[in-house]
Amino acid sequence: MHTNAVEGAEALIRIRHPTWGIVTPAYFIPADDDPQFGAISEFVINQAVQDWRNFVVRHGPIEIAINLPIAFFQKPGAIPDLWKRMPDHPAFDGVVIEINGVEVIRSLPLAKSVARQLRFLNIGTSIDDLGEEWPSFIGLEDFPFIELKVDRKFVTGYADAPLKRKVCRRIIDLADGYGIRTVAEGVETRDDFHAVREIGFDLVQGFMFGKPMPAKKFATALL
Repeated sequence: MHTNAVEGAEALIRIRHPTWGIVTPAYFIPADDDPQFGAISEFVINQAVQDWRNFVVRHGPIEIAINLPIAFFQKPGAIPDLWKRMPDHPAFDGVVIEINGVEVIRSLPLAKSVARQLRFLNIGTSIDDLGEEWPSFIGLEDFPFIELKVDRKFVTGYADAPLKRKVCRRIIDLADGYGIRTVAEGVETRDDFHAVREIGFDLVQGFMFGKPMPAKKFATALL
């Protein structure tokens, strides 16, 4: 199984307002360059690790992925501190850190350095929400990332969109050249699911399989 702590943030960090009711993260999570984002990132890391511990006891190990801004790694000691937070458990097989594709391109030397260091700690780095910036990754001699996650705008409606299929095919070829896996985001229909699987995506993600939910509900869904 593959779960994502921040994509599931609606389940993890909801706020109940006395007038507005449930307020989703889109309304209160600060921008990536906001100093307050650090506290959110720390919370998400701790919550993801705690959820993993609960899952491994009740259902066995699962793969976890955590979205973090590239700014998180500009903090001194961020990488060793992240490693210290990882579960000290024989069943723990690592974690995936997802960084937005636009951020990776804007800070490519830093992103590559972070990815190289994390790989020595059994932590993979994924390029998330990959969009129009994907050609910038062509021809790089050093590519320490483990995964490309294609943005939903290239995937939703994929089955009936020749241009989207062409772009996805080229991204898959790019990933194959680097020997890494691909994920199709935003799969919501059976037609799109069969189409992205047929073209060669390694993994698929989307509301067709489930929406963000509390950890307890997710655990029940595994039964």
